[in-house]
Amino acid sequence: MKKITITIDGLSSCGKSIMARQLAKKIGYIYIDTGAMYRAVTLYALQNNIIKENKIEEDRLKKALSQLEINFKLNKETSLPETYLNGVNVEKEIRSMQVSEQVSQIATLGFVRETLVNQQQKMGKDKGIVMDGRDIGTTVFPDAELKIFVQASPEVRAKRRYDELKAKNIESDYDQILANVTQRDEIDMNRAISPLRPAKDALILDNSDLTIEEQNEWLLEKFNEVIS
Repeated sequence: MKKITITIDGLSSCGKSIMARQLAKKIGYIYIDTGAMYRAVTLYALQNNIIKENKIEEDRLKKALSQLEINFKLNKETSLPETYLNGVNVEKEIRSMQVSEQVSQIATLGFVRETLVNQQQKMGKDKGIVMDGRDIGTTVFPDAELKIFVQASPEVRAKRRYDELKAKNIESDYDQILANVTQRDEIDMNRAISPLRPAKDALILDNSDLTIEEQNEWLLEKFNEVIS
């Protein structure tokens, strides 16, 4: 069976990672969470005082990027991939509200995007991957055989994010999350470099009223259509 590249882009907190991860597991592909990569860079910047009072010291971050090693390892207990930064498991830390509030700002920096896009393209050069993010179908793999763009209302996305954080025992506030979701939409869609938008040949999936099972069934159907 031929292997293809599958990209899943969309708004923040719309369930991209869950659907990409589950699809990859179902079809035996490798799953790559590019959002976690930007979050890892953001976490590093916060931990090293490169972000101060919401301002980024870009020269320091640019120098530090070459020293950052971001990779994913499978948790044998949960069968889920977890993010490692310079050999340290940071999966919980990168999902914090502090990181969420700064990650879109980090993602607007051209040198950060260039570095991570190059890494992502190397990860996916042999196909057989499902990669989710903001610009995977438009910038990272514009020739991908299957492109999905996911959207849902801000309120639905905020509630999902709130439930996800609570399940991980991460302190969270719904109103704060809703404000963050709205702010990130504004930044992501209006940034100068690789703004968030559907690829011209992307399939649009609004999952506001879909269960996880329903969207998984839809994704598998689209995958089978492409490879048949």
